[in-house]
Amino acid sequence: MRIALIGSRGIPATYSGFETFYEQLAIRLVERGHQVTVYNRSHHFKDEKERRKEFKGVRIVTLPSIPTKHLDTLTHSFLSLLHAIASGHDIFYLVIVGNSPLVLLAQRFGKKIILNVDGADFHRDKWQGFAKTYLKWAEAIAAKYADVVIADSTVIQQRYQKLFQRETVFVPYGANPWPREKEADRHDVLDRFGLDSGEYILFVSRMTPENSAHILVEAYLQSGSQRKLVLVGDAPYVDEYQTHLKALVAPHPNIVMTGYLFGDEYRQISAHCRYFVLPAGIDGTRPVLLDQMAFGNCVVVRDTPANMEVIGDAGLSFSHDNDIATLASTIQQLEDDDEQVESFRDLAMDRVQRVYSWEAVTDKYEQLFREMLRS
Repeated sequence: MRIALIGSRGIPATYSGFETFYEQLAIRLVERGHQVTVYNRSHHFKDEKERRKEFKGVRIVTLPSIPTKHLDTLTHSFLSLLHAIASGHDIFYLVIVGNSPLVLLAQRFGKKIILNVDGADFHRDKWQGFAKTYLKWAEAIAAKYADVVIADSTVIQQRYQKLFQRETVFVPYGANPWPREKEADRHDVLDRFGLDSGEYILFVSRMTPENSAHILVEAYLQSGSQRKLVLVGDAPYVDEYQTHLKALVAPHPNIVMTGYLFGDEYRQISAHCRYFVLPAGIDGTRPVLLDQMAFGNCVVVRDTPANMEVIGDAGLSFSHDNDIATLASTIQQLEDDDEQVESFRDLAMDRVQRVYSWEAVTDKYEQLFREMLRS
């Protein structure tokens, strides 16, 4: 099959969950004999050396966009879809609910679209005014016109059924088990940031309001923890929030902001933490949570339905409604309880291997793509 993966910033993954998803899925589909194209955004890969034409057998097409907060994704996806149609692909897979109007364009050319809507995107604090209204409208367009709607969690599946009476296909994200022992002898990233193995609390995400790094910082300070707190990530278009967060962190030398870390650096800093905290409140499966469970990390999450669906009994949670106080209490609980931390590490690794496998995810997509071609 000739498969086009559209809507992300591109691969190799250097931003967030959709990029990781496309990288993992595309490589496996190529290994199974399919021709896969991933569309990269030119402004995200500015260095000419980064502008590959191929990555591990996956064809890369780099196209421009209007690189603004509101137009970047839609304009790039529009050009990518036209290119993919003209190139004779069989399967068109699109991510992000804001791209849903492109389904109508594809249908004008007689093409079917698979659309992964992610979570309830309009709940994200970075979207205000018209953008929030647009995303709500885009959900309705996705529900009415997309040939297949992918939900990454049963929570999103239930949302589309309740609001739009639309059946969706549930396919979660996957994870690659990477036992902490693999990174035991590597410490160069830890040394760079003045960290000791097993002696810091980890946060990894885009630094946007809905990912709630500020909630974790406030809870950490309230807890009185003597361990360091490490915040990994960055984000464009949220200067006001970044300024607020840096001002909150500045007086506290035990809080370390690293910026983006990917690849080996990301694996190393993840594998040496004491435990990982996900304070985000937007429903939908968070690939970073699966990643951290796949490192065999103890995980602490906000108790949203989607987060609780992912961890099952293999992690700890704090209250969505009383977030700072209950998270501070959990941090205090784990401060010196080595036995509990170790127990949840084992449970997390076991659950991610049983429930979330990239090979199983690829199996589901391969079957779905074949069914679409037959229809």
